[in-house]
Amino acid sequence: MSRGIRGGLLRRHRDFRLLWCGETAGKFGASVTGVAMPLVAVSTLHAGPFEVGLLSAAAWAPWLFIGLPAGVWVDRLRRRPIMLAAAGVSLVLFAGVPASAWCGWLSIELLLGVALLTGTAAVFFQTAYSAYLPGILEPDDQPEGNAKLHGSASAAQIAGLGSGGLIAQLAGAVNGMLANAATFLVSLLCLAGIRHREPRVTGTEHRPTSLVGEVREGLRLVAVDPWFRTFTLFGAASNLALMGYQSIQVVFLVRSVGLAPGTVGALIAVTSAGGVAGAFAARRVAHRIGTARATLLFELGLPLPGLLIPLTVGGAGILLFAAGGFSVSAGVVAGNIIKVGFQQRYCPPELLGRVTASTAFLSYGTIPVGALLGGALGTELGLRAAMVITTAGVPLAALILLFSPIRRSRDLPTSRRPTSSSPGPLDSDGEAALPRR
Repeated sequence: MSRGIRGGLLRRHRDFRLLWCGETAGKFGASVTGVAMPLVAVSTLHAGPFEVGLLSAAAWAPWLFIGLPAGVWVDRLRRRPIMLAAAGVSLVLFAGVPASAWCGWLSIELLLGVALLTGTAAVFFQTAYSAYLPGILEPDDQPEGNAKLHGSASAAQIAGLGSGGLIAQLAGAVNGMLANAATFLVSLLCLAGIRHREPRVTGTEHRPTSLVGEVREGLRLVAVDPWFRTFTLFGAASNLALMGYQSIQVVFLVRSVGLAPGTVGALIAVTSAGGVAGAFAARRVAHRIGTARATLLFELGLPLPGLLIPLTVGGAGILLFAAGGFSVSAGVVAGNIIKVGFQQRYCPPELLGRVTASTAFLSYGTIPVGALLGGALGTELGLRAAMVITTAGVPLAALILLFSPIRRSRDLPTSRRPTSSSPGPLDSDGEAALPRR
C-alpha cells in the first residue's frame, strides 16, 4: 500500500510531521543534558557516584508522586495544551542552569531541583503525548508513526549524546544545558503549529467523579488484565536494571576506564545507534514472526551482549562497551515500539491516559530506585562491580515475559472482548481477546 512506503506518513501528514519534529528536537536536547548534567556534577561540582545517581533518580521520582493523578488529568483535559505548558516550563528551567552558573549560584542542590521539576514536566508531557498520538493518526498509520518517532528519537539521541560530550569539552559542561533549552523552544513552536484540535472533554455516565476513583479504575485495568500486568511487571524490573547501570555509566567511563568527556559522549552515542537499528527492524521482524515472538526476541535475546559492558577497559577494550550497549539499545527501542503499538490499539481510548500513567507509575517508578541502587552499589562495591550486577539484571528481567501468556502466543491481541455485565473496560474475569497462535 502507498501509505506504507518509507517516509510516506511524514510527507502526507502535516500535523504528524510537526509532532515528529518537536519530539525529535526534544529528544536531542534531553540527550545532550543526559551527558552534560552528570558531567556538570562530576567535573564542576566534584560529585561522587551516589550524588550522580541521586541526580538521575530526581529526574524520574515524579512518576512515583504524581504519575497516577497526571493520567486522570490528561484524560480530563485536552492533551496539546498540557504538552505546551510542560515544554514551556522545561525551557525556562534548563535555561536557568547556565544562568545560575554565571551568577555563581550553581550547586548540586540546584541541579537536583531542576532535575525534579523538569522530571515533573516530563510526566505530564509523556502521558499527554502517548494519549495524543492516536488522536491525530488513523489506526493503520499508528505502527508507522510509532516506528518513525522511536527511530528518529534514537537518531537524535545519538547526535545529542555525541554533541553533549563535544560541547562539554569545547565550551564547558554547563553550556551544554543551553542546547536543551533551545530544543524545547523548537518543541513549543512545532506544537503550536499543529492544526488538529481535540474536542472538548466531557464526562460520561460511567466515569467516576472523584480523582481517586479514576486512578483506581486505571490501576484495576492494569492489575487484572494479564497483558497489561505482564508488560508492567517486566517494565518495572527492566527499568530498575537499566537505570542501575546507566546512572553511573558516565562516572564508570571517566573514572574506571579513564576516558575524556568528548570520548564518553561519542561512545554512548555509538551505543544509542542500536536504537535506530531496533526501530528499523521492529515492524519488519514483528510482521515476519509475530508481535509476541518478536517481543521475546528483542527483550530477552538482544540484551544478552550487555553483559560485556562491565568488562570495558581502555584502548580497544571500549569496543566491549559499544557492542553491549548497542545491542541493549536495539532491543529496548524495538520492544518499546511493539509495546506502544499494542497499548494504543488494545486500550479503550477514553482510558488511555490513565492506563499510560498507571503502567508508567509502576514501571517508571523503579527508575529512581535503580538510579539510587546504581549509585549505592558503585560507592560500596566499586563502579565495575556495580556495573556487573546491574547489567546482568537487564536480560534477567525478561524472564517475566518468558513465563507469561506471551510465550504461548504468536501475536499480541489487538482488541478486547466486549462486556455486557460491567461498565468498566474489562470482562468480569479480566481476560483479553485470544491472540492468534
